[in-house]
Amino acid sequence: MTVLGLDCAGKTAGVAVCQGGQLLYESRLCAGFTHSETLLCLCEEALRACGLCVQELSLLAVTAGPGSFTGLRIGLAVTKGLALPHDIPCAGVSTLEALAFCAPPVGSCVCALDARRGEVYHAAFAMGPQGPRRLWPDGHSPAASLTEQILRLPRPLWLLGDGAGLVLDALGGSRQDVFPLDEAGRCAGALGVCRAALRVQPQSAQALAPCYLRLSQAERERAEKLARAGL
Repeated sequence: MTVLGLDCAGKTAGVAVCQGGQLLYESRLCAGFTHSETLLCLCEEALRACGLCVQELSLLAVTAGPGSFTGLRIGLAVTKGLALPHDIPCAGVSTLEALAFCAPPVGSCVCALDARRGEVYHAAFAMGPQGPRRLWPDGHSPAASLTEQILRLPRPLWLLGDGAGLVLDALGGSRQDVFPLDEAGRCAGALGVCRAALRVQPQSAQALAPCYLRLSQAERERAEKLARAGL
C-alpha cells in the first residue's frame, strides 16, 4: 500500500509518502507562508521525488482535527482535490493520534495542542512497540483541569505538541518522570499521519469532514452576544 500523508493542522505543513509501511519521503515547511500556498507544491514534490503519480496512490491521509480551523480546511480541500478525479480512498485521522507516533515506545504520552485562553486539545496514549494505544479520547479543556488524570498515567510520561508547556505548567513545572519532547514533537508530522491512517477505515473523499472539537471564535462570540441579550 502506498500512502500520501498530509498535515497542516498547525503552523507547519508536512507531507510524507509511505509504501508497505516504510517511509519513502517526508518534508516539513514552516516558512511563514499560508498552507494554501505551499501544501499542493509539497505534495507534487513528494510524488516527483518518489517517482509516483497521484493515480498510483492506494490511500490519501490527512489530519482532520483538532487544530487550526483554516489549516484543517485547507488540508481536507487539497486531499479531496487529489482524490476525487482518481477515486482514491481517503482517511481523516486525529491530529493528536498522529502526534503520538512521535513519542518513544515506552511509558505513556499526553498530546496537547494550544487552543488559546489557557486551554488545550488533548489525548493520552500508552506507548509500546506496536505504537500508541489510546487511553482517553480527544478532548478540549483548560490545561489545569487535566492534572489528576495525568498524574495517574504510567511513567515515563512524554509531553508532545505546542500545548505541552501549558500542561507542564499545570503539573507545577519540571518533574523527574515527565519529559517534554523537543521541536520535533511539536507538530504531528506527516509520517505519523500515514501510520495513524492504517488504523482507520478508509472512506470516500466526499465523506471527509473536519473534527474541530469546539466552536470557532466567531461562533463563540456570537453565542456570547446572544446569551448576554437573553436570546
